[in-house]
Amino acid sequence: MQARQLLAALAAGEAVSGAQLAERAGVTRAAIWKQVEALRTRGVPVEARGAAGYRLPWPVQLLDESRIRAALPRACASRLGALEVHWELDSTSSELQRRLGETADLSFVLAETQTAGRGRRGRSWLSPPGLNLYLSCVKRFHRGFSTLSGLSLAVGVMVLRAIESFDIGGAGLKWPNDLLAAGGKLAGVLVELSGEYQGPCAAVIGVGLNLRLTEALRDQAGQPACDLATLAGGQPPERNAMAARLIAALADGLREFERHGFASFVDDYARHDLLAGRQLRLSGAQGHCEGVGAGVDARGALQVRLALGEIRSFDSADVTVRRT
Repeated sequence: MQARQLLAALAAGEAVSGAQLAERAGVTRAAIWKQVEALRTRGVPVEARGAAGYRLPWPVQLLDESRIRAALPRACASRLGALEVHWELDSTSSELQRRLGETADLSFVLAETQTAGRGRRGRSWLSPPGLNLYLSCVKRFHRGFSTLSGLSLAVGVMVLRAIESFDIGGAGLKWPNDLLAAGGKLAGVLVELSGEYQGPCAAVIGVGLNLRLTEALRDQAGQPACDLATLAGGQPPERNAMAARLIAALADGLREFERHGFASFVDDYARHDLLAGRQLRLSGAQGHCEGVGAGVDARGALQVRLALGEIRSFDSADVTVRRT
């Protein structure tokens, strides 16, 4: 029995004895214990209940391509390229980068778990199986990099729209590519561009969204983190339904961005901007400065009002921003 099979066997959230699991799989109980430890190492909170066996603290739904497709609006499904669900990848974005030349526009790749999930500036993204969502998509643009200013901010708005479609509130946007809630990171966006400055070009867009986090995962994150379970009173959206809403929001939003650019997202971004009016500390290659967040401009650059009233713009590649 592999870790994937064991997770499926425990998905209902009910206790299953090691003997039963071993008999089903035709392996020894020691082999079952080994896979239990493998899941625990990945961050899955498998509990041992003595003679009752092993269980998860809540039911888990594994990602299923057919269920995700069935939950997509028909118009959206017809526009997609590929839709793939993998058990394990190094990262969904890396998988698309390797196949970029042969991958159709608006193709989506999801993984139950990532061994090398990536965030901004090469930071790792914890990716335990069965708990959260990790997906990437390819969007091709006829025009070049020069027309894609604000894309990562617009994607943040798209992710927020998907969350709010379940009537879940409390999340906001932290420039340039994070969603925060209850003081912790709820989701992250990674946009990687390839092609020509004047076009054509392609964007590989990665999204990691926390549905459930254990205390151990919060400790490992190295920074405050939040999940949809917290915002939804303990019961996050069903994973395949959330994946479908997220894919639909990205497919529709990227089409909107292609036509109108960041201008179409400015108002939504401003309504959820967690840095506006806040005292900020910025650090980068040119040193440190402090000021008050003054929103973003038409290109998606962060606006900061400095001590003497001057407004200074910062691009996402320039700085790290902390609220003080």
